[in-house]
Amino acid sequence: MTKRPNIILITSDQLRPYELGCYGGTQVATPNIDRLAARGAVWDTAVTNFPVCMAARSVLISGQHNRTATGGKTNVAYDGRPGDFNMPEYPYPKRPHLPHETLPELLQTAGYETHVIGKWHIHSWPHEIGFDHYLIPRVHHAHSAQIYSRDGGPEFAPDGFSVDFEAGEAEALIASKSKAETPFFLYYNISPPHCPVADMPDEFLKMYDPAQITLRENTNEDAIEDKDYWYKVYRWDFRYYSFRLPHTMTLPDGYDLHALAAEYYGAVTWMDRAVGRILDAVKTAGIEGDTLIVFTSDHGENLGSHGLVQKGTENDESIRIPLVMAGPNVAHTRVGSSVASLVDLAPTFLAVAGVPVPDHMHGASLMNEAGGDDSAPRDAFFQTTQGVGIRSCDMLVYAKLDNRRIADAPCTVFDMVADPFQYQNLAETDADAALFQRLKHLDQLYPWSELQDDPK
Repeated sequence: MTKRPNIILITSDQLRPYELGCYGGTQVATPNIDRLAARGAVWDTAVTNFPVCMAARSVLISGQHNRTATGGKTNVAYDGRPGDFNMPEYPYPKRPHLPHETLPELLQTAGYETHVIGKWHIHSWPHEIGFDHYLIPRVHHAHSAQIYSRDGGPEFAPDGFSVDFEAGEAEALIASKSKAETPFFLYYNISPPHCPVADMPDEFLKMYDPAQITLRENTNEDAIEDKDYWYKVYRWDFRYYSFRLPHTMTLPDGYDLHALAAEYYGAVTWMDRAVGRILDAVKTAGIEGDTLIVFTSDHGENLGSHGLVQKGTENDESIRIPLVMAGPNVAHTRVGSSVASLVDLAPTFLAVAGVPVPDHMHGASLMNEAGGDDSAPRDAFFQTTQGVGIRSCDMLVYAKLDNRRIADAPCTVFDMVADPFQYQNLAETDADAALFQRLKHLDQLYPWSELQDDPK
């Protein structure tokens, strides 16, 4: 490779790592993510820095923790339409969030052509924060009859399913780069396995038999509150929770967590097929040796573990994500002594592009670990709506926040080696006081910003 590498960041939405073959999963077919892993680096432990869609994606693009990038907001800060989740259809103008130079802006300045395809879920329009071209859907999740805007132009609704349409757009973009001299950054976002899990092709909807599904050991369906409501949200998303469309009001007979997991697994395999299309396009274009490819997710998925659904909580099912990387200067390796997180991706991409990492970014490049040097262990700071936590390879420590002040003691401490399913809370035993002290230090290190005025 003689030029700066192309960078393709592929994110799935609401994907925990356990189902992937490269993470030891045996129930779900993920051959394409697994083949990316087979030629690159896999982080045994990677976490989101905020287990909610918009907050996590703001971290990823800004290289900053959510409290700095968006004033600590976990969702859109301004009025949307009525409903259970108050979100606008599209981003707002200007940039009340992300006040500092973002990853795409820095790459753009360095001569990269920058693109977004697929789910966006960031407050500002892509062109406001450094993207040359974009194809994004409306905010709300839909895999069929989805509405798009290309580069801010008129809305249109393509035929078929959104996942397949977006993959085709990404393939066409990559094909156009086969002889290009200018490096490109593609931020390609695949919405599944995020709900609506019932809104996908029959091939995947019926791919897995609920009777053959083995749920995660710590799953507790009996403890899930409002199962009827949540199962409908999983199946139909906003078409149930906001619109209450008649076809979303009734669950199939006998629908339970096994049935939901079967559909979630089908969505994982559908997503994996889209990943495969990108890998094939890169190879066909003849740019595999010049392209860094990273696969990850914005956050995890509880799927009934501890009686919890969706995300937003501090347990491993919610915060754990996959992280797989392949391309120039990446070894075929497992990273087992260092925890990566989303805030590290922007510094990583800037490092491979030869761009200095600005002081306002909070993470650090992962390229040493990607190259096979796993000798400098690191941990990862994360935040939820209620508190802050730290995840090392061995431990998870979490403490509540009160008016942005961390509590005097942790409320959650787990030994993730002896107790990977988090049954025994060691908070009363002072099991890892040193890690809690580090958490308090990091909590003081990352500043809280204040939101700018409503741009409307």
